[in-house]
Amino acid sequence: MDAGSAMMLITLLLLSILSFLVWRTNKKRSRLPPGPAPWPILGNLWQRDVLPLYRTYEKLSSIYGPIFTVWLGPKPVVVLCGYKVVKDALLGHSEEFGGRPEIPILVQLSKDYGFISNNEKKWQELRRFTLITLRDFGMGKSSMSQRVQQEAQHLVELLAKLEENAFEPMTMFRHAVSNVICSVVFGSRYSYSDKAFLELLNMIGNYISFFLTPIAMVYNTFPSIMHLLPGPHRKVLAECEKLKDYIRERVELHKLTLDPSCPRDYIDCFLMKAEKVENIHENMYSNEDLVMSVFNLFGAGTVTTSNTLVFFLLVLAKHPHIQAKVQEEIDTVVGAGRAPSMEDKLRMPYTNAVIHELQRFHKIRTENFPRMTTQDVVFRGHPIPKGTAVIPVLSSVHMDPTQWENPEEVNPGHFLNEKGEFRKREAFMAFSAGKRMCPGEALARMELFLFLTTLLQSFTFQLAIEYEETDLFSLWVEIEKKAIPAKFFAIRRPVSS
Repeated sequence: MDAGSAMMLITLLLLSILSFLVWRTNKKRSRLPPGPAPWPILGNLWQRDVLPLYRTYEKLSSIYGPIFTVWLGPKPVVVLCGYKVVKDALLGHSEEFGGRPEIPILVQLSKDYGFISNNEKKWQELRRFTLITLRDFGMGKSSMSQRVQQEAQHLVELLAKLEENAFEPMTMFRHAVSNVICSVVFGSRYSYSDKAFLELLNMIGNYISFFLTPIAMVYNTFPSIMHLLPGPHRKVLAECEKLKDYIRERVELHKLTLDPSCPRDYIDCFLMKAEKVENIHENMYSNEDLVMSVFNLFGAGTVTTSNTLVFFLLVLAKHPHIQAKVQEEIDTVVGAGRAPSMEDKLRMPYTNAVIHELQRFHKIRTENFPRMTTQDVVFRGHPIPKGTAVIPVLSSVHMDPTQWENPEEVNPGHFLNEKGEFRKREAFMAFSAGKRMCPGEALARMELFLFLTTLLQSFTFQLAIEYEETDLFSLWVEIEKKAIPAKFFAIRRPVSS
């Protein structure tokens, strides 16, 4: 066979494979909600008018309706938009939409250990144990409030030493928030000058940041290929192994000093539970389950809340009149002679409204952490097969014009009634909703209130750099991925007599 004939056969073979893939995809598409046409093999991955969803959902839902399908490579993902649709799925059909698909980068990291396991029984058991244990150590109680207050004061002291020089808040805020969860998980806090701990914080920050990137989405779509290739995923996973090794060391130290009559922290409680269930056939309390559970608590309890606080400062620096009004309420209710407490929250409706509004305004990127249907379901007229990945776009709920008077504006009035009293809104889903809503909601709410009010009691925050970007969230994304610095001035407020 000559070279020309061989090339023709190869071309025909490739065209046949391509035609088969297109036929198979079209067959699947006919059994799913409508959506933008995918490319063979890649799906919609590199189509900028489709992904990321927080930028495109509005346009796509105007074309295809509030329920549509996108393709991450060969895998379909059903997207849910708008308050009514998302609420109906997460609350009205919580069991049907309560699954979690296998996320390859998480599997590679966790080996299916810990409380985000894909094993439903293990997930339920370890999640329940974790929530009970955190509650026993003060989650939502005054003892936890005191820990947050103390850490907020440490942060104020650190900022005061800067003497109003420009600073980059990501690391120090991450450290402060992390110390709160570390006091519960490890039984200790860490000095702001502890270089080893700063390195661990940098590792977990890199992991969470990577998890939200398009490269992570590609990894989750083509894990077998990506695992063999060089790239940022290799560095991030290697760093995570170092962090897991650190946690293993702490676990071993806890084993040597464990006093069952007086558990010090989450690790002690887990070890005690493991001893009680060691003879049970299906042991869900192994050493590696403990390591990964601590890893997840450390990551979730550190990066999300600290990043949210930095976002708050960015918005308040851009809207100084809102910042000033919060400070006025702090001065009236708390004064300068004591630290803010959770008891003050009920008497600070404007501050509470601002915190909720800034969370509403903060677009949540959820593409890499979808849900999954647990059974075949016909949802609002659309058939969705069992095992289909589902992305409820929470930003679409928070920007739904049927629920919010001025969704594109920062307006604390969204959470205030005519009398200036705080009002809850059903369309507020900053911690998701339903079966898989955030288990750390109580702690996060406490931290956001106490850290923010303590900081604004002592300082006024101003941007140290004039950013040209007018879209606040686009600016935030650039700051979050460290493309540009988040530099602020913390101007000491005069102490009123």
